[in-house]
Amino acid sequence: MRHDAAPIIRLQDYRPSDFLIDRVDLDVRLHPTATRVTATLAIRPNPEGRSDAALVLDGDELNLKGVSLDGRDLPAAEFDATTQGLIIAQPPRQAFTLRIETEIDPTANTKLMGLYRSGGNYCTQCEADGFRRITYFLDRPDVLAVYTTRIEADLGEAPVLLGNGNPVEVGPVAGTDRHFAVWHDPHPKPAYLFALVGGRLGHVTRAYTTASGRAVKLSVYVEPGKEDRAGYALDALERSMRWDERVFGLEYDLDEFNVVAVSDFNMGAMENKGLNIFNDKYVLASPETATDADYANIEAIIAHEYFHNWTGNRITCRDWFQLCLKEGLTVFRDQEFSSDERSRAVHRIAEVKTLRARQFSEDAGPLAHPVRPRQYREINNFYTATVYEKGAEIVRMLKTLIGAADFRKGMDLYVARCDGTAATVEDFLAAFADVTGRDLSHFAQWYSQAGTPRVTVTGTYDAAAQTYRVDFTQATNPTPGETLKKPMAIPVRLGLVAPDGSALAARSDRVSRDGVFLLEAERDSIVFTDVSQKPTPSVFRDFSAPVKVALDLGNDDLLVLLRHDSDPFNRWQAAQSVSLRLLVSLAKGEPVGPAEIAPLASALTGFLERDALADPAFAALVLSQPGEAEIAQEIAADVDPDAVHAARRTVRRQIAEAASPLLRRLYDDLADTGPYRPDAASAGKRALRNIALDLLAVADPDAGQTLARAQALGATNMTDRLAALSTLATIPGQPREDALAAFGERYREEPLVLDKWFTLQAAIEEPGTLARVQGLLTHPAFSLGNPNRVRALIGSFAMLNQTQFNRADGAGYRFVAETILQVDALNPQLAARLLTAFSSWRLMAGGRRGHARSALVSIADSPRLSRDARDIVQRTLEESKPA
Repeated sequence: MRHDAAPIIRLQDYRPSDFLIDRVDLDVRLHPTATRVTATLAIRPNPEGRSDAALVLDGDELNLKGVSLDGRDLPAAEFDATTQGLIIAQPPRQAFTLRIETEIDPTANTKLMGLYRSGGNYCTQCEADGFRRITYFLDRPDVLAVYTTRIEADLGEAPVLLGNGNPVEVGPVAGTDRHFAVWHDPHPKPAYLFALVGGRLGHVTRAYTTASGRAVKLSVYVEPGKEDRAGYALDALERSMRWDERVFGLEYDLDEFNVVAVSDFNMGAMENKGLNIFNDKYVLASPETATDADYANIEAIIAHEYFHNWTGNRITCRDWFQLCLKEGLTVFRDQEFSSDERSRAVHRIAEVKTLRARQFSEDAGPLAHPVRPRQYREINNFYTATVYEKGAEIVRMLKTLIGAADFRKGMDLYVARCDGTAATVEDFLAAFADVTGRDLSHFAQWYSQAGTPRVTVTGTYDAAAQTYRVDFTQATNPTPGETLKKPMAIPVRLGLVAPDGSALAARSDRVSRDGVFLLEAERDSIVFTDVSQKPTPSVFRDFSAPVKVALDLGNDDLLVLLRHDSDPFNRWQAAQSVSLRLLVSLAKGEPVGPAEIAPLASALTGFLERDALADPAFAALVLSQPGEAEIAQEIAADVDPDAVHAARRTVRRQIAEAASPLLRRLYDDLADTGPYRPDAASAGKRALRNIALDLLAVADPDAGQTLARAQALGATNMTDRLAALSTLATIPGQPREDALAAFGERYREEPLVLDKWFTLQAAIEEPGTLARVQGLLTHPAFSLGNPNRVRALIGSFAMLNQTQFNRADGAGYRFVAETILQVDALNPQLAARLLTAFSSWRLMAGGRRGHARSALVSIADSPRLSRDARDIVQRTLEESKPA
């Protein structure tokens, strides 16, 4: 069956809007099923647009109630309106006022785009193109207007009314039980940053004074009764504001900053100007319900959305192809904030693990695309790891190339030039080029070329000449639409380590004072002089570029780096590299016995004895093995997920057995009986203790089960309780089922905690898990209409459970495909994101490939498939074609 696809939107076709909107006055009268929206728009022709253009406004499922132009009701003959758009063929050729009245049904809006109801509260989500579901509009990011919004609602239903900007007026509506609030945002913004909230909400508030003395009211709004869980988010907001003032010189610019937590949300959060709307999982936290990871995520995402105030709001995107301009830059900023607030080394490793798990796999599959795409069918499908995480790495590489001082100068110039505009990647790079006098045109290729470069590094020592030569080769595999790849500009931060672990003070005129070499050609070499001993090269320190590295070092040399490298990232990477080699060989059926694994186990044991307590969070990361998806990516063809799982189990068991006495001692010594604290040091101790528990259970399941049961019963915080349950979940038997049942009963009234429970069960890598997940679909707390529930159960099964999603009989694929079709009827964006679980289907061994393809075809053949899902499934199925 053939279905018409959405039209392709191309970067090269961009042209300015034919009309501009200077002011927007909105009157929104909230009602559960019949909200009335009156939009009064001050419109004028764009001098850069076509002089004879019709006025074409976007719409989506709108019910038009009336249109007037300059106070005159327009007869039907003078406009053409459908639920999807409004066209005035002959608009005035000078400034005019257009008044549009629409009616919408927030309760029926299960897409969670535009205005919808969540838990009885009204809220909006307008990025990327949700504002057109509220009123007809020029719904594009380069049309910036000043908004004044009057919100009216039943006082009993929605006593709290919030909008963008500053509060202007509040009061009762005479003769009714309704009330109103007026909000004004003085800063021009695109429609995607519009927001309003109405409902019954509690809040916590704090006064804040900016560096220049501006008084700001900070508030976090949550469901009544959950105010005690909002304090950490409020604290993170204040710390974010202080950090941005100190590090980037950027202050907040309104009288209020409001954060609202809602339970039904397609993403993590949204940076609407002055009124950030959050998925409640990134706001609500208490020791009883939130893990250390939850606290860290709340801190990072609160910061991310606040930082958008300048990098995204005050400076927005000219078009959606520039999405990385706000998202990649702001991810970099929130990463730097979290690194300053916590352990920089630990946070950097976590960033890279996320990049490799999500973005490297994206680059290797059918959904690969440049950081700035050249075309799209559905923009919602390009909120990807490539845009966010790889986009952040590009900004980090830029800072590495030009240095911290010039990077700050470039940011200052970018803000000064582009404040109040809709900018492009070229605008961003131009600021740094002008500050430094450097030609960044080659570096800019990171934005336009898809794929992950692979850099091969070999070293040659000349003892007589006391020189060490390092040869580099780079290559990038073809990606959809791009078969020929150009060499990239790759910053390589490096150093040399002596056999005794000391740093060699060698010199090379091609390495900067801070140890950076710029690889720009397909092949290049550098020579170090005065090298008195044969060194071990430490390359791509701090992960200085988002590349895969093939390093010509044996396992013994890598373990030297684990023991001695001054760069924490490369110490961790050395252990990962040795592990990955062993895991790939085992999974491919190559002969790897205990003797081959023993040096790694011995090195990790020695590392724990020497260094574990110096930075427990770092030690926990060093002990963690590469994940099954990463192993599959490294194998790259004819992957057997069961063999990968078995290989990982084998290596972990030998490490655990070798380190078992030490692990038990660490487990006992790190027990914390004091009050829970979410700070980085305390979280690091819990992380090391809980990975010790997990490994002890791998070495001796019976003993591990006993320890885990005792920890689950005695835990005083969710981190330790969930870690114990996670360990129990890996050990089949009645104790596991009893523990799962007790946890589910204990938290039956806590949706965010039950999400963790759903996730844990969906990730159990056993043949019975598919039936378990199917049974949980009928659990009273589960709903296909709630994105958090669906991601927790279905998303976790498809994306975390490599053996059961990729079952040899195809049942995992069929189940997820059937569920995606059900979700698509309610929430197309969520369905499209679930579909990305199939992106690695071509890596699987033949039988699995066939089953996965059949499941994808069954989705593609659905006659009612949304544009969002159809875009993903078509790109996932189609073969790579040259550009």
